[in-house]
Amino acid sequence: MVALLCLASGAAALLPASASAAPEPDGKRVGDHGYTAQIRRTEYGIPHVLAHDYGGLGYGYGYAFAQDNLCQLADQVVTLRGERSRYLGPTETTADGTPNLASDTYHQGLRQAGTVRRLLDRPAPLGPTPELRRMVEGYAAGYNRYLRDTGTAHLPDPTCKGKPWVGPIDAMDIWNLVYDVNGASGATALKQAIVTATPLTGAGGKSAAKPLRAAEAARGASRRDDLGSNGWALGRDVTRGRDGMLLANPHLAWIGGDRFYQVQLTIPGVIDVAGASIYGTPVVEIGHTRTLAWTHTTSYTDHASLYRLALAPGDPTSYLVDGKAVPMTRRTVPVTVRGADGKVSTVSSTLYTSRYGPVLAEGWTRTEAYALRDANADNLRSMNEWLAIGRAGSVAQLKQAHQTYQGIPWTYTIATDTTGTAYFNDSSAVPHVADDRLKRCALAGGGGGEDLPGVLDGSTAACEWGSDPDAVVPGIFGPGHQPRLTRTDYVANSNNDSTLTNPAEPLAGYPRMYRAGVPLGPRAQLGLQMIAGRRDGSDGLGAPGFSLPTLQASMLGDRNYTAELGRDDAVAMCRAHPVLTATDGTEVDVRAACDVLAAWDTRDDPGSRGAVLWKAFRTRVGGPHAWWRVPYDPAQPLTTPRGLNSDEPQVRRVLADAVRKLAADKVPLDAPMGSVQRWAGIPLPGCSGGEGCFNVVNASPTSGSGGATRPSSPDDYASGSSFIMATELTAQGPRTRTILTYGQSANPESPHYTDQTVLFSHKRWVTERFTEAEIASDPRLRTISLRG
Repeated sequence: MVALLCLASGAAALLPASASAAPEPDGKRVGDHGYTAQIRRTEYGIPHVLAHDYGGLGYGYGYAFAQDNLCQLADQVVTLRGERSRYLGPTETTADGTPNLASDTYHQGLRQAGTVRRLLDRPAPLGPTPELRRMVEGYAAGYNRYLRDTGTAHLPDPTCKGKPWVGPIDAMDIWNLVYDVNGASGATALKQAIVTATPLTGAGGKSAAKPLRAAEAARGASRRDDLGSNGWALGRDVTRGRDGMLLANPHLAWIGGDRFYQVQLTIPGVIDVAGASIYGTPVVEIGHTRTLAWTHTTSYTDHASLYRLALAPGDPTSYLVDGKAVPMTRRTVPVTVRGADGKVSTVSSTLYTSRYGPVLAEGWTRTEAYALRDANADNLRSMNEWLAIGRAGSVAQLKQAHQTYQGIPWTYTIATDTTGTAYFNDSSAVPHVADDRLKRCALAGGGGGEDLPGVLDGSTAACEWGSDPDAVVPGIFGPGHQPRLTRTDYVANSNNDSTLTNPAEPLAGYPRMYRAGVPLGPRAQLGLQMIAGRRDGSDGLGAPGFSLPTLQASMLGDRNYTAELGRDDAVAMCRAHPVLTATDGTEVDVRAACDVLAAWDTRDDPGSRGAVLWKAFRTRVGGPHAWWRVPYDPAQPLTTPRGLNSDEPQVRRVLADAVRKLAADKVPLDAPMGSVQRWAGIPLPGCSGGEGCFNVVNASPTSGSGGATRPSSPDDYASGSSFIMATELTAQGPRTRTILTYGQSANPESPHYTDQTVLFSHKRWVTERFTEAEIASDPRLRTISLRG
């Protein structure tokens, strides 16, 4: 290998000796003026990017990512530029199902408003740090270099090969992507409601719609069992080595831009971090350094508020604040559209904005409307914070990053370090609505009597968000109000609220906006049960205490908690009533179903027989009153509810319905889980969080068959466990095992499209190579030197 001898004067000394001695079997060199980096690929295509400055680090990362996923990022860029209708037509949809025209109108409106540009003009900590700016510029340049080297017509991914919408990107494209990710729990989730909002005109009427659906959407993905995460930080009191251990298990979509990419980023003596990034972001968001490991789970907290606007009499585009009429701001947004005949035209839409934020289509009548205020509307700080965490060596330094930038948009943080300290914090951007203001300003929803804390009275300035003196921007709670917990045994979260982060020390006393006291779901209950079983050794995995192997085994045990609580009752029910009546009155013989459930081990392994039947049964049962014999008891949050209420007629009907549905779909009652849940034909373990699976996976028999950039049909979609990381922070350095469940590449022609899916199917892990010696010892090592 040719060493990086052309580094700027003095910088070459930063490179470890093993870097200059590492082999470069392919001998490939490429360059771009002003940037220098090296990409070393180990097993499963995992890149280790080495550079002497932040610009070079971004350059190497952008180049490596483009090698694997240029089409996916190109698709995101054409979306964020608001140009999908121009190239792909207005009626196709984005990966999240938004029609192209609506998506384009939203993103063109942001560009017209100059929102991201204004945020970039701020100095750090509100705007990007100089190091981060250079990294983003380098990332875009590295992507562009790969595109120039390869050429659009020769791209290896058929998804975008030769397509006119593929071209160079710039730093603004990356910043727009970051802003879009930060808004996932607010405005980004409501694009269509924002762009289709229209006032009533003329004599026609329009019924007042309840804002419930919009309120739920504004709370983002945290309300879905399967788009969230599990995270454990294990301290010295529960680990055999008396050190810190971490389990990261984010659950996100397997198709589109929410996928993770695994990478190691190194500037010798400055930063050395390994883990995973959301596609298109140039920093590690979940990972570890030599002495610190951290992960995130989707916060249960609201990160946006809906304001109900009392409209001015006779003017549906003005609203009253303290009795005075305030006109909405209007912005006309033109979008270039290509018709089915190939002709190009312009379609213009008007967007309406209030003092609180954009006005939504849902609920806009002659007397009222609803507007969204998003706590992340001014947030580009997140990348500053993750870059700082990537340089941190302890929980204390991670806390300092939180306090300095306050940029984590919508997740909890779970972390540990070599001292065996376990730490939890909800440092996400949360609207500052103090309890007294919430009590005074929260409105009942749409005449139905529901209490919707996310809907506030917009007719008085007294219901505006407040602020804290320790908050870096107005309108959010500062660190002094945030739920946090430091322990030497563990902290854990599975998208439940903060209260039972560790049941031995329940969190209390923080503002109601953090949504305390919500009952644990079955996935969260199972996670805490698994930790308890490992502490005392009752889980069957050997002597008490966590080791790296037992942490891995716990993660992929594929227990189904609702089955553990209710399967035996279901079997007793169908033994006692071998013929049940379905919802439509049909009598159904359930004896065979009873035999299948009785033989099932209550696991959701790919070969488990009975899991498919249980899924069909469990997902059709009604609310808790119908399902559980013992209802939820706040005094017993870990063990209630429980027991199948087999005396409830609805439960009996649903088992009959499930048997009939599987027969209609030509799915055998004893079909193995892996026959109906696959990615590109590979059997998958796991089940939904609502069923009580810790290892959440949702897929169809044909998921992944059409690539991972955009689903060609609803059946292509899959979600759940994505980047799984188990790490132990020993005195000798980190020991880490990982699985990127869908592989490094969204290109269906790539060898890294499903190579790790095969591992996941067989419960096998990748042994991470972190040190220079570990990287250099890989017999499959491939190196590219990027130099100017």
